[in-house]
Amino acid sequence: MNNRQIFDQVSDMEKQIGELYEQLGDLKGRLSALLEENHRLAMENHNLRNHLDHIEESKIDTANDDKAPAKKNKLPSEGYDNLARLYDEGFHICNLEFGSPRRNEDCMFCLEFFDKTK
Repeated sequence: MNNRQIFDQVSDMEKQIGELYEQLGDLKGRLSALLEENHRLAMENHNLRNHLDHIEESKIDTANDDKAPAKKNKLPSEGYDNLARLYDEGFHICNLEFGSPRRNEDCMFCLEFFDKTK
């Protein structure tokens, strides 16, 4: 094997390594997106389960309690608390992007909602 053939073989290997590196970068990006979506869905699932549990508890309390109208008066503040919790967990609560992740940034529309409810 002469020097030229060795050089060509090393060049081909370098090209293959570069292509593999690009493929690895693409896979890493897709994996990152899947992990983000999985985390978001897990949080949403958890929140929905908590909400369902809360509804079930409310049904039981309403059936056992004669003060059901008093519970209805608490619902608006309860809804506000739920929205505040969702915002703290990193989701939009504004009408423009409701439910989508905030990506660690404050949203002026969401914050405006909090100002309106004070």
